[in-house]
Amino acid sequence: MAGLVQRTAQAIDDMWHSIWHESGRTEKIVIAIVLLVTGLAIPVIPIVWIARFIAN
Repeated sequence: MAGLVQRTAQAIDDMWHSIWHESGRTEKIVIAIVLLVTGLAIPVIPIVWIARFIAN
């Protein structure tokens, strides 16, 4: 079970890096606005932080 949690956290961390760190400034602004407008920023940001903590 711990291996599954670790792999899932690593996958979320990899996805976050591919979306956020490889995006330009305009793309980041659009992503942030979409998350805020849809209300997804509230659950997404803590999930990403926790996943990054577990992955590292």
